[in-house]
Amino acid sequence: MDPEVLAQTAGTTVVALMATDAWQQARDGVVALWRRVRPAQADEVGTALEETREEILVVRRDGDSAGAEDLERDWRRRLRRLLAADPSVAQELEDVLAEARASLPEAEQPPVPSVQLHAHASGSARVYQAGRDQHIIER
Repeated sequence: MDPEVLAQTAGTTVVALMATDAWQQARDGVVALWRRVRPAQADEVGTALEETREEILVVRRDGDSAGAEDLERDWRRRLRRLLAADPSVAQELEDVLAEARASLPEAEQPPVPSVQLHAHASGSARVYQAGRDQHIIER
């Protein structure tokens, strides 16, 4: 999976798991990744995860969707930087989050964020779609 897409989905999933019984498993897995890639930051990340969990529980209780989006954005940014520091942890991150989700009953599993692109072209029209950067050079 593209690191940018993975950071997006992982950030959203981490925050979603914070309000579930799978939280501790997800937290431990994310901290373990940090400990391997950036050991000096692992304890700080663990604390930040706990603080975010407290915040997301309040935000969800209050129905503050903008607050939830801010928290997700923060974790997407953090995970993007982790993946940039060591792209080899991408599969491990996916596995940690998939295992945490799978440990929940199906009805309690947070949705997996996805992107869908649809297009229709007719005649001599062209359609260019991308989930991220796109460079088109036509001659």
